[in-house]
Amino acid sequence: MLDLLHEIGQTLSNNKLRTWLTGLSVAWGIFMLIVLLGAARGVTNAFKAANDDASTNTISIWGGVTSMPWKGYKEGRYIPLKSNDIDAIVKENEAVSEVLAYGSIDTAKITTVRDYVSGSFNAVYPREKEIQGVKMLAGRFINDRDIAEARRVMVLHRDNARTLFGDVEPEKVVGQTVSCLGLAWTVAGVYEHPWRSSSYTPYSTYKAITGNNDEAYQLTARVEGLTTEEQGSEAEQGIRSSLARQHDFNPADPAAIWTWNRFTQSIAGAAANVYLNLAVWVIGIFTLLTGIVGVSNIMFVSVRERTHEIGIRRAIGAKPRSILVQILTESVALTTIFGYIGIVLGMALLQLIDALIGETEAFRNPTVDISIALQVTAALVVAGALAGLFPALKAIKVKPVEALRDE
Repeated sequence: MLDLLHEIGQTLSNNKLRTWLTGLSVAWGIFMLIVLLGAARGVTNAFKAANDDASTNTISIWGGVTSMPWKGYKEGRYIPLKSNDIDAIVKENEAVSEVLAYGSIDTAKITTVRDYVSGSFNAVYPREKEIQGVKMLAGRFINDRDIAEARRVMVLHRDNARTLFGDVEPEKVVGQTVSCLGLAWTVAGVYEHPWRSSSYTPYSTYKAITGNNDEAYQLTARVEGLTTEEQGSEAEQGIRSSLARQHDFNPADPAAIWTWNRFTQSIAGAAANVYLNLAVWVIGIFTLLTGIVGVSNIMFVSVRERTHEIGIRRAIGAKPRSILVQILTESVALTTIFGYIGIVLGMALLQLIDALIGETEAFRNPTVDISIALQVTAALVVAGALAGLFPALKAIKVKPVEALRDE
């Protein structure tokens, strides 16, 4: 084995320039493959993080304005969602396990003696924390007792808490009092979210202070037992049909109500990530093939230059298998050595990108893990073997008499 490795090293070192030029093409192919795989991993990680932090088996509904006439009604009619729509949706759609109503006041002003914030004021149920992927920094979210007793409690976003109370720890904000809509509210918790900054209050409290208005800003239906994108679309259409019967609008009217089907979105996103990774592997493999062709060419040249040597070895009793193993091992060694250079450089670049960009909504942790490294290693070995296969087959076909006559 040591003799074989020594012979491989000597063969590669005898043609340094040719070896390095061929090796660089292999290193470049692997480098591009690693970078592309890392970029795809960054997109996939961002998608998974967004879906892991939020419930993906929900369909959100908002009221809209009709764009089609229906049963004597003209187009342009506003369709308000109401709390009593919940019973109709749950009763008529087997896939829907529950529906939650939401209230909102976009012009609410929250004040303290220090400062104020203006923005969205969302009245929700406790499950909103799970649906939206809200991460609590201190205190708690809206709970069932808040709903039952219509408590005047509020959950603030971290940035709003800093504006209202200064640069203090979130724990010190919990229990403080803010003023909103002419009433005093107790801060129950402080949260953070990648893109939401609304203040949350109990839905029952919102209804009480707005005169028990039955209109809902939004409805969110929770679906269960669905496994395909088609089933998700059917569930969405079922909800649309139920609301069409409730409010007398054309079920085919796309503008009468607006929906966000997170279930089908997550299924489609997962499929897109699979295709993205497949496309990256295809592009990377084709890039690697450029280097593999170079390795195969250099092995053909090596076999041609060593025809006399191969003939002598065959004449003194060397078996074709030993010649085949030597050529294949040289090819795999050349591919692997320079391939690992490409792996190291690619991983270093990904680490640099991760340090410079950090975590964003569309890109997160593009570095590759051990599983990717093992897959690329396997690809290197296979590529090296394929690159040396045809030169090796040519080498074992060399006849000793002709090889010894060759100059």
